[in-house]
Amino acid sequence: MKITREIKTAILVIASIFLFIWGYSFLRGQSLFSDQTKLYVEYENVEGLAMSAPVTISGKQVGKVSNIKLNNNGMLLVELIIDNKDFPISKTSQAQIYEPGPIGGKQIAIIPNYKDTNLVVSGDKLLAEVKPGMLAAFGNKLEPTQAKIDKLLTDTNALMVNINSVLDAKTKENLKSSLDNLNKTLAQFHEASKTVNTLLVDNKEKLNHTLSNIDKVSNDFSKISDSLAKANIGKTVKDLEKTLASVDKIMGDLQSGKGTMGKMLKDDALYNNFSKTSKELELLLQDLRLHPTRYVNVSLFGKKEKPYVKSNDSIKN
Repeated sequence: MKITREIKTAILVIASIFLFIWGYSFLRGQSLFSDQTKLYVEYENVEGLAMSAPVTISGKQVGKVSNIKLNNNGMLLVELIIDNKDFPISKTSQAQIYEPGPIGGKQIAIIPNYKDTNLVVSGDKLLAEVKPGMLAAFGNKLEPTQAKIDKLLTDTNALMVNINSVLDAKTKENLKSSLDNLNKTLAQFHEASKTVNTLLVDNKEKLNHTLSNIDKVSNDFSKISDSLAKANIGKTVKDLEKTLASVDKIMGDLQSGKGTMGKMLKDDALYNNFSKTSKELELLLQDLRLHPTRYVNVSLFGKKEKPYVKSNDSIKN
């Protein structure tokens, strides 16, 4: 049987239509020859998610994004086509938008809830989650720093305004004069340092001699310290304590009238006798001075000793 041109044309048109439908479905992530599961996720912001973006589980692609629709409430409804039915997905699983790298586009990762045994069916909704990308995370960290920098710039601007308001013509002149005086002071200090250097050079030998003496004194002091460390200071202190205890006992005995010295200090009769004897000795010496012949009589011819006549002179008490 001969195939006519019309039949060939009809076959070619049907094949073209089939290829067009297949290609359109392929670009949308749909397959005409496999039983697929459609799942939906509702996001406030899809963060640049494109059509036909991969849908992965633990890094393995199990489907694609087939459609993104803007609802009347401002939410974005994303349709997912899951080809792999071998992996169980629970209804409380999360569909997380993430960025696999700084160059690639956004993708959706399904994070299963293994504790939930209620599996999804075609048409169910998953929980929405958005993971910030590298640039977004960097922007979130940079935002507080930028706020601090803005505040710092504002404070700096206010400070400069205050400085400009303070630095009027008179203040600038005073500041210039102060700087001039400071320069003069630094010049004088430079000259003084030169003088000090000259003195140090001229007296270098004397300074070396003085330092040598100081070093010698330090060595002598070190030797004295060693000698003191080696001396039995503890024994000396104990002996001193014993001596002080003996002195304290002697002073106690004196205060209580014990012993000869104690009796002399405390016995009034002994004191009176001593005072009376001292008075009589004083009278005797005075009488010897006034009438020496009564006590010393030298005679060449053996004269008799004159009798003692009591003198009327006496020392008043």
